[in-house]
Amino acid sequence: MTVSPDIQVKICGLSTVETVKAAVTAGASYVGLMFYDKSPRHVNVTEAADLRALVPADVNAVAVLVNAENDFINEMVARVKPDILQLHGQESPARVAEIKALTGLPVMKVLGIGDAADVAASGTYEKVADLLMFDAKPPKSMAAALPGGNAVSFDWSLIAHINPECPWMLAGGLTPDNVAEAIRQTGAKIVDVSSGVEDTPGKKNVALIRAFIDAAKSAVR
Repeated sequence: MTVSPDIQVKICGLSTVETVKAAVTAGASYVGLMFYDKSPRHVNVTEAADLRALVPADVNAVAVLVNAENDFINEMVARVKPDILQLHGQESPARVAEIKALTGLPVMKVLGIGDAADVAASGTYEKVADLLMFDAKPPKSMAAALPGGNAVSFDWSLIAHINPECPWMLAGGLTPDNVAEAIRQTGAKIVDVSSGVEDTPGKKNVALIRAFIDAAKSAVR
């Protein structure tokens, strides 16, 4: 896992050769491959292995999992060889530690933020996760289907003074138009986008990928 002092960008939910190449060429530090069959961004292990082969060594390939079972995790890791596992379900701190031990890989835990209590709860993951992602809690109508990628944001002031023991990433409703302001308000050093660079759910727009990365990297914290 590579983390630099500069603002970094993760483009998540990539599913085509064109968009993976666009993200890498534009300067993404992380590319996310979604292993969740309810998502419009879902890829299977074979598709993901082909896409992962396009990711150079200086870019982190992230496997996004939602309450995945050990057998699937083992198969996926063996075939795709991701750099980081992103846990986007209801995984407990104990489960995070278990998956780290199982795979020997860095693990990012996604935390849905709706209020200050959600931010405070993040402290239970700081000592077991290698990265935290602060994302918007999905609307109740969507929570059962899609834990993320719902084009909604949260009150950024909730994390404006946060200083966890591990690196953290900001997600949730970010777009090329608002990412610079989000970085300014939160001090985020890493930002994540999925729906904010799409024309329709699951269909990434290469121009928007480039615009998002440019806006993030030119932001002033």
